[in-house]
Amino acid sequence: MPRVLVVDDEPQLARLLMINLKARKYDVDCAQDGGTALEAVAACRPDVVLLDLGLPDMDGIEVIKQLRGWSKVPVLVVSARHGSEEKIQALDAGADDYITKPFSMDELMARLGAVIRRTPTHESAAADEAVVETEEFTVDLLAKKARRRGKSIRLTPTEWHLLEVLIRNRGRLVSQRRLLQEVWGSSYGTQTNYLRVYMAHLRRKLEADPSHPRHLITAPGMGYRFDV
Repeated sequence: MPRVLVVDDEPQLARLLMINLKARKYDVDCAQDGGTALEAVAACRPDVVLLDLGLPDMDGIEVIKQLRGWSKVPVLVVSARHGSEEKIQALDAGADDYITKPFSMDELMARLGAVIRRTPTHESAAADEAVVETEEFTVDLLAKKARRRGKSIRLTPTEWHLLEVLIRNRGRLVSQRRLLQEVWGSSYGTQTNYLRVYMAHLRRKLEADPSHPRHLITAPGMGYRFDV
């Protein structure tokens, strides 16, 4: 049974989330501030964290940054902050997904289920595996080899670098800014047209239907995700 840690200082919302999560067979723990949340992750080892950003003792972005120093636990941000900059900051800090308040409970549960499905049951070397196999293609990052339907596919060094960043973070949304800075350098944080062009190249080379990709997923205005 998946364990969820709800981090929110609004008692009514925390209680509502707890009731709905338990009704869907989740184990639930709650924390009302960032410090308690960090302690709870270490003690309870949840499968996912539902995190509000507006906490009384520290900003939720700081909670994510501290968590990422020692844990890969998935973080689904649940916040009233609607601005794209806040969303990007959360993703850059290491959040896996972001949903804004108010939200429908059905959407929240769907996002939560998706995060859990994309995450290995145990923190293992899965996130660091160099070989990815799908029905359509196989990628070996260490050997720098890609095959689609049994045939070798040539990728440019930039395409390899972009694909590697996405695969190393498989199942997690990677912000446009982070991708640009990791692949092209720190001075390229706003050239999103680079990403559109190179992602189109990767999809044409790897996806069965580039116009409806199954593996190289776009979150409009936010970033990209690699799903197996």
